[in-house]
Amino acid sequence: MAKLVFALNQSLDGYVDHMAMAPDPVLFRHFIDDVRSVAGSLYGRHMYEVMRYWDDEHPEWDEAEREYAEAWRGQPKWVVSRSLTSVGPNATLVAEDIEATVRGLKARFDGEIEVAGPELAASLGKLGLVDEYRLYFHPVVLGGGKPYFAGPLPPLRLVASDRIGENVIRLTYVPASP
Repeated sequence: MAKLVFALNQSLDGYVDHMAMAPDPVLFRHFIDDVRSVAGSLYGRHMYEVMRYWDDEHPEWDEAEREYAEAWRGQPKWVVSRSLTSVGPNATLVAEDIEATVRGLKARFDGEIEVAGPELAASLGKLGLVDEYRLYFHPVVLGGGKPYFAGPLPPLRLVASDRIGENVIRLTYVPASP
């Protein structure tokens, strides 16, 4: 059975903005290895549209960016959206019965399925479907924006902390037992 993991970069004050927190080479290598290791990714519409950047070739990319794009393109993706009518290569649109779909994915796959997008993660967390939260803290304070947590959750329990590269700390939490 797969584990559903919500992992995303965030500022010290709890906001997500991929443009404000570019990864250093060590963190980017970590993300390349991470993408290669997951069974697939579950995206909300907005985050999927951001990630579609990796579907196209960009001549200015370095070797690491090409590696990331190749890994991202190769993994299965499920996109939760009621407004999209189609999705790109190696992606499946999920518009109805999201809970049943995610439960089915968790039952069908082994390893980890990453969920990306705070709103999607919040709705799946309320359903008890998120098994782990990985918060990648960057040494920036944004002062506003989209929060990592898009709503309240039951208590969480810290299970790991790791330094990745020069400036990022990853904290890993699981839902606390009642």
